[in-house]
Amino acid sequence: MNSSLPSAAQIRLTSFSHGGGCGCKIAPGVLSEILRGARGLPVPKELLVGIETADDAAVYKLNDTQALIATTDFFMPIVDDPYDFGRIAATNAISDVYAMGGTPIMALALVGMPIDKLPLEVIGKILEGGESVCAAAGIPIAGGHTIDSVEPIYGLVVMGLVHPDKIKTNAGARAGDVLILGKGLGVGILSAALKKGALDAEGYAAMIASTTKLNTPGRKLADLAGVHALTDITGFGLLGHLLEVCRGAGLGAELDMSTIPLLDEVDRLATAGFMTGASSRNWTAYGDDVDLAEALTPIHRALLTDPQTSGGLLVACAQEAVDEVLGVFRSEGFDGAAVVGRLAAGAARVRVSV
Repeated sequence: MNSSLPSAAQIRLTSFSHGGGCGCKIAPGVLSEILRGARGLPVPKELLVGIETADDAAVYKLNDTQALIATTDFFMPIVDDPYDFGRIAATNAISDVYAMGGTPIMALALVGMPIDKLPLEVIGKILEGGESVCAAAGIPIAGGHTIDSVEPIYGLVVMGLVHPDKIKTNAGARAGDVLILGKGLGVGILSAALKKGALDAEGYAAMIASTTKLNTPGRKLADLAGVHALTDITGFGLLGHLLEVCRGAGLGAELDMSTIPLLDEVDRLATAGFMTGASSRNWTAYGDDVDLAEALTPIHRALLTDPQTSGGLLVACAQEAVDEVLGVFRSEGFDGAAVVGRLAAGAARVRVSV
């Protein structure tokens, strides 16, 4: 090993990355421009979910009772602790399978590390963190790929299974559906404070507890006929991913800012000015499709556009299914799940009230 490398205790992983977690995502407006020029390819009838609605994963029908879910997610460090970074990245990737209503079956690791800058001990801790989450999900890491890169990158390719009749996409919502959010918002704000040395132990604990909590309720929600659409909130923020739901279903949405759950310390830190550049990029990309009540402040807007790494599930369900959906969340340990709005007939826009 190169003896000139700093010790593991001296390493600040976030210092190697220009952006962290799902805040690394290409801005939605830029991504749309990139994909607009992509050439279409033949789509087999077995491909039940592809790129059309920017869903959480692709789904391919294997037979009458099984469909394969395939997804991948990877990013640069959002925290300095290598074990926690590995856990967060793995949780974020695996949760895409749950967001489709499926059960994960195996993963492949994606690893890019600056070998000349990071001690092998640190890299090993990142991988160990990812392995711990895969073990919690009951799946093996069956292989993967590694490269020597300028910035640390870690994530997974994840595969899962779901019954073809129980797939939950982000495009099946119906007018009158209630919106339920499974986790509090604010991961991007907490990470911004962490990078500037302003996040206390309580805030860090809240951040890690949320970002390493697998969205397991998705499996049970797939069994509920009253659940019409499902997605998870990641890099485009609550507004961005809700707009994807609206566009997929051809509906408008109403959010009640007062009911949206926030992680501990987030309100205080947002008020103190800790926000990510990704939040501003998100608003630039889709702000024209959002109507904010006059009483809402730039801080509220930052919360609604805040990029979530390993964020919560967003559920669109029938009014009569609300208690059952909340019961599923509670049974899986998501006590902060809350009703945050509803969908209505109209243009694909979001109106936010106080």
